[in-house]
Amino acid sequence: MNLPAFDPLWLTLRLAAVTTLLLLVLGTPLAWWLARSRSRIKPVVEALTALPLVLPPTVLGFYLLILLSPTSPLGAAWRNATGDTLTFSFAGLVVASCLYSLPFMVQPLQAAFEGLGRGPLEAAASLRAGPWDRFFRVVVPLSLRGYLTATVLSFAHTIGEFGVVLMVGGNIPGRTKVISIAIYEHVETINYADAHLLSAVLLVFSFLILLFVYVLNRRFRVRVG
Repeated sequence: MNLPAFDPLWLTLRLAAVTTLLLLVLGTPLAWWLARSRSRIKPVVEALTALPLVLPPTVLGFYLLILLSPTSPLGAAWRNATGDTLTFSFAGLVVASCLYSLPFMVQPLQAAFEGLGRGPLEAAASLRAGPWDRFFRVVVPLSLRGYLTATVLSFAHTIGEFGVVLMVGGNIPGRTKVISIAIYEHVETINYADAHLLSAVLLVFSFLILLFVYVLNRRFRVRVG
């Protein structure tokens, strides 16, 4: 296998890294609101957030393809601002990946925030700590387990995406051809040697990611116990 065949792997890692960073920024306030809110619309927001877990990826990809197309308001605005399209581009893959991996970031963070209770925040407030100070000096350190789990799962889930990225990004080498699509292409062309190699890379990576999460959770349980 030639080195250029590993280009989809580097593109996939880049996509996973950018998606995970964006989800950390976007998912944190959403998870915090879900953990603290008593609003009547909370179940609706929770259902929308978890929708990618049960919705077929091709369905989500189809509607994203329409939403991000140059003829849509969002796609047209992006094209006017950047000169490029959201569909069949790396930026479009990032948008699709953020939506598809959103529950893998939000749900672990929401569980971690809910597990804190009100005691630590009330203690910090009694010491005259402001809202931002309480969050970054109390909530984040005490929710480190949730942050690590959410980050690892979001990163790993993005790497394994297929249906959504295929619908939104297609199969453009060096631009949207991620590793899952490359494996599918190798199988279609009966290039099983390259398909085996890339599949083995994903298999080992996925196992190590899950092993890391389980070991991490076990260590945290031992410390708490």
